[in-house]
Amino acid sequence: MKIKAFIERGKDGSYGVYIDLGDTTLNYGIIGDGKSANEAIDDFYNSYKEMKELYISENKPFEEAEFDFKYDTASFLAYYSNVLSLAGLGRLTGINQGQLSHYVTGRRKPSQKTVQKIEKSLHKFAAEIGQVQLV
Repeated sequence: MKIKAFIERGKDGSYGVYIDLGDTTLNYGIIGDGKSANEAIDDFYNSYKEMKELYISENKPFEEAEFDFKYDTASFLAYYSNVLSLAGLGRLTGINQGQLSHYVTGRRKPSQKTVQKIEKSLHKFAAEIGQVQLV
């Protein structure tokens, strides 16, 4: 079963990963923390492994899961800012670089329409990049 796991960047610059505890699909909760999104995801998987071991040792049924990681917009922009500049992302999405900067710093939160616009632009760009063949 696929469970949503959310990646967020904290005010201190660290990252956290968590599952929605309101979703009662699983009979446990897990989290992960790290200095980067990758570290937080690794810690999250380690927590999953430890939870599984605990349930097995206590002879409790353990719900196996696959995770679908979702970034909040600010965390995505901050994490990938060393790959995608805000100027480049602005050209890609049509959203003003200054506005994108506000999203990264948390001064403003994008509307759902803006989030969808960013996501759609990134998916289109990824599809274009996926077709590149160098000679």
